[in-house]
Amino acid sequence: MSSDIIGTTRPSGTGRTARAGGSVRRTGTAALWDRAKTILIHIELAVLAVVVIYPLVWVVGASFGATGGLAQASAIPSDPSLANYVRLLTATDFPRWYLNSFIVATSNMVLSVVISAFSAYIFSRLRFRGRTFALTSMLILQIFPAFLSAIAVYMLFLNFGLLDSLTGLIVASLAAQLPYNTWLLKGYVDGISTSFDEAALIDGASRTRIFTRIILPLMKPMLTFVAITQFAVPWMDFILPKLLISSPQHKTIAIGLFEMIADETRNEFTTFAAGAVLVAVPITILYVVLQKHLISGLTAGGEKG
Repeated sequence: MSSDIIGTTRPSGTGRTARAGGSVRRTGTAALWDRAKTILIHIELAVLAVVVIYPLVWVVGASFGATGGLAQASAIPSDPSLANYVRLLTATDFPRWYLNSFIVATSNMVLSVVISAFSAYIFSRLRFRGRTFALTSMLILQIFPAFLSAIAVYMLFLNFGLLDSLTGLIVASLAAQLPYNTWLLKGYVDGISTSFDEAALIDGASRTRIFTRIILPLMKPMLTFVAITQFAVPWMDFILPKLLISSPQHKTIAIGLFEMIADETRNEFTTFAAGAVLVAVPITILYVVLQKHLISGLTAGGEKG
């Protein structure tokens, strides 16, 4: 009887204390490990911040420093001035380059948004012969790098008289990005309920009216993302302008600034730095103004993807 009672007795206080002590040790180890991971994450972020931010600070500082080459460039100029900016705007064709790039980027942005939005709605809502083939073709074309078609684009534009013109540059930029934008927006439109279309059709609305009054406003977040990217791509593009543009009056910012530092007889790195700062202004303004819609578009695109 006594042995049964002893066999069923609960663990002594010493056993509970031992387990509690082990639990405390494990908890303390986990806390130390979590703290170490937090410290490592902060160190990594600090290193990345230095790697990303320092070149930007250095370029901005060089743009306000003494006029000259790399030897005169410094992140913190001893005698800051606007001499490089004055020289850039008065002694070079930078204003013309800036205007040409702005025309190309703005035109590409507007046309890309309009055409890709309309195409996305058509491919998402309508069923017609050749639809699958067209979508598959656009997807396959995105697999190949753009430079593979450089010679074909050059010969095509030569035959159509579009070489060395801003119009040709706009057409090339638009055609290069249109398949991707169409697929991107189509995926977003697929996530919009067709009940909106059906209700509007019952009320007698046309497809065009449904698109402009109902679907297009709902696409605003993703359209903002497309607008910003389609402005930024031609604004900073170098390959297409270098391939298609040859005359000085049609040069873009990328070509003009590249020639300032590529020419061995010129020593204008600080002037180039001033141009690089001015190049970042439109992109920065667009991002600040449309930041809310841009983040919404990225989030919505991820959810629907």
